[in-house]
Amino acid sequence: MNVNHPENEQSGALALPADLSMASARELREMLSTALKAPAELTVDASEVSRVSTATLQLLLAFRRARKAAGLSTRWGGISGVLNESAGWLGLRQALELPVEGR
Repeated sequence: MNVNHPENEQSGALALPADLSMASARELREMLSTALKAPAELTVDASEVSRVSTATLQLLLAFRRARKAAGLSTRWGGISGVLNESAGWLGLRQALELPVEGR
């Protein structure tokens, strides 16, 4: 899990790991805490996510809301089917602002 800041410092990228199970929740929380300070525009790539838990979806939602409240832009660069489906089961697609296609 890495936050990359391009040279212009106006945008950044965050690649989520494949495993977002409960076991990785603490690591995800730490990564998202760091990413809260990312540049004004952050692209989150969740295309490799193959496992997800309710707890990690809640962390992602809190992260999105905190960045939005701070006036920072966060967009999805890619969404795995697993993440999209899990968010749908929990009614979180809209709150997470997932793209309509979800892929």
